[in-house]
Amino acid sequence: MAQWVEAGGWGLLAGSALLLGAVLGYTVRVPQWVVASVMAFGAGVLMSAVSFELLGEAYDQAGLAPAAAGTIGGALAYTAGNVWLARRGARHRKRSGHRRRQPSESQQAGSGLALALGALLDGVPESTVIGVSLLEGGAVSTVTVAAVFISNVPEGLSSSAGMRRAGRGPGYVFGVWGAIAAAGTVAAVLGNTVVGQLPTAVVAAVTAVAAGAILAMIADTMIPEAFEDTHLAIGLITVSGFLLSFTLSHT
Repeated sequence: MAQWVEAGGWGLLAGSALLLGAVLGYTVRVPQWVVASVMAFGAGVLMSAVSFELLGEAYDQAGLAPAAAGTIGGALAYTAGNVWLARRGARHRKRSGHRRRQPSESQQAGSGLALALGALLDGVPESTVIGVSLLEGGAVSTVTVAAVFISNVPEGLSSSAGMRRAGRGPGYVFGVWGAIAAAGTVAAVLGNTVVGQLPTAVVAAVTAVAAGAILAMIADTMIPEAFEDTHLAIGLITVSGFLLSFTLSHT
């Protein structure tokens, strides 16, 4: 099997968790504390994967300077995109509507498109690094795939529940998450084929950019949603996710 095909398959697998979460969030009345707890757990898993898989790999490949520069660049790029989208109605795109609601289209025109673009902004860096991970030794990083998959379920669940409460129909909700899963597949292929042709230092910097964007996303969207309903338990739950990912990366 061609490596780029394998990269696309892994990207599709990780992205399919968004659809799984969307189905649960749109059709099942999941208690808010469960959504928040799973979100906290997913945040811990992602933070560990970023630390030990992405940034560790970038540092080993090119040293501290490219890793640090890429991380800051990724965080800046994500934050700039997030600020632009927040002004158009996507500020609470991962909120399920318990305390903070996503706006409906009648409340803020264009917010539906902003929500879709926000989901794309959140998902593409994760999928790109899945494709990049195949470049080292020809085997995908199972820790990265597992981390993205686990974190995508609560993302899709919480956001789709919020979309339903904002009055958006199933065609829109599942269309958005299906498109994001497809975009993740393409991002994984491009990460493997395009990034794979670049010098090692550039590959390391791109990996660090994705890491910075993911960390900014966790702090800006996942942790706030988790904190609203887990409060004092969020630390323990997040650490549990972090420890699981750490264990996977060292076994």
